[in-house]
Amino acid sequence: MSTTSEPTTTPATATAPATAPTGTPAPFPGVSSRTGAEEFWATARRHLIRYSGSDFTPAVIERAAGSEVFDSDGRAILDFTSGQMSALLGHSHPAVVEAVTRSIATLDHLSSWMLSRPVVDLAAALSATLPDPLDKVLLLSTGGESNEAAIRMAKLHTGGHEIVAFDQSYHGVTHASGAATFSVSRTGYGPVAPGNIAIPTPNAYRPLLTRDGEHDWRAELDHAFTMVDRQSVGSLAAFIAEPILSTGGVIEPPPGYFAALKRKCEERGMLLILDEAQTGLCRTGDWYAFQRDGVVPDILTLSKTLGAGLPVSAVITNEEVERRCHDRGYYFVTTHVSDPLAAAVGLAVVTALAENDFDRVARDRGERLRRGLLELRSRHEHIGDVRGRGLLQGIELVTDRADKHPAERLGAAVTAACFDLGLHLNIVQFPGSGSVLRMAPPLTITDAELDRGLDILDQALTTAARRGAAT
Repeated sequence: MSTTSEPTTTPATATAPATAPTGTPAPFPGVSSRTGAEEFWATARRHLIRYSGSDFTPAVIERAAGSEVFDSDGRAILDFTSGQMSALLGHSHPAVVEAVTRSIATLDHLSSWMLSRPVVDLAAALSATLPDPLDKVLLLSTGGESNEAAIRMAKLHTGGHEIVAFDQSYHGVTHASGAATFSVSRTGYGPVAPGNIAIPTPNAYRPLLTRDGEHDWRAELDHAFTMVDRQSVGSLAAFIAEPILSTGGVIEPPPGYFAALKRKCEERGMLLILDEAQTGLCRTGDWYAFQRDGVVPDILTLSKTLGAGLPVSAVITNEEVERRCHDRGYYFVTTHVSDPLAAAVGLAVVTALAENDFDRVARDRGERLRRGLLELRSRHEHIGDVRGRGLLQGIELVTDRADKHPAERLGAAVTAACFDLGLHLNIVQFPGSGSVLRMAPPLTITDAELDRGLDILDQALTTAARRGAAT
């Protein structure tokens, strides 16, 4: 979301009809679906609860298709964030539209104790994309919910309650997932679930420990777990991590880190939970980001990309963990667990990814995006770092490359300038990460659209720097 303010005046579009179409109820007072943008924002201010610390993006979005969204003035805005990092196949992909249309007309929702073919078929399809022994699947709705279920499972399996995570982690805002999230302020909300421990995020651009000028991540990890052991009351249950910390600033732990982390977990009887909400299902150039490291998690969670813009999530584990949890009475029943509509959408997404070799597509287009970002870095002195993998990339803006001081004002200015020029980027809006611009365009984006986005970013960087936003 942009950090700019909502517009105070905007040219009006269509006005509300005098009467509702035949067969539909008369409009409710204040409903602004047919009114101008100014009344739309007035209605929004009057009725919506604001759910983040920043303003809404200053546009009334009417529709979306492919890699673009369109506002009420008919302006096309290139979507470099795939909605909320979720529309993996672009907006209104035919396979998703067909799955929703078919399922909503035949089988949308059931009792949580009933099973349908889409649920079993999606579980089998996900298992086929994963290495052994990940073959037990629980289908839910959102990423926070899937992490909640995974943490609950780890606690029951191990008998422990302590959860370790990175200090730039983001895993949700519900009870246990929120307690394992350290990139968002906790001020004012009271106590979180007990037993949560943070360790430093391994950031090669801003390393805590170095040796011979290089990031000494092994010493950093050893020290981190020395501190974990000192804080633990002997009840360690799991470590939860994103393979690439997206909300934390598109930070990718170095090769070998997760293998070493897995050994730390095994030595302590902990499970390793990997949260691939944004990295899973081909976005990084592999089906799953953990494949690069040759590590198989004990529990994997999927969400955003699985529904390609619709609310679908999954918890995937092995037979041993599932059996022990079941024997101990594992309970995680929600209203929409194993919903057939959600499963039908997820199955359509996984099938489309497999049939079109989207892992290779993401790898190729990600290399094009990265080359473009590195070329921009060669010309824009305020780009301190380019990082990420596949079609999940980020740039960190700094006031000076030598001291690496984050240029948060510049980040906000570049984001606003990009939007004015027709490109939506996602600036990380949490403490310590406000200078990082995230890019996660749909896998269906074309080379021409990638190049157009890079050209707009180039213009925005130039405009913002000239206006002195970097100081």
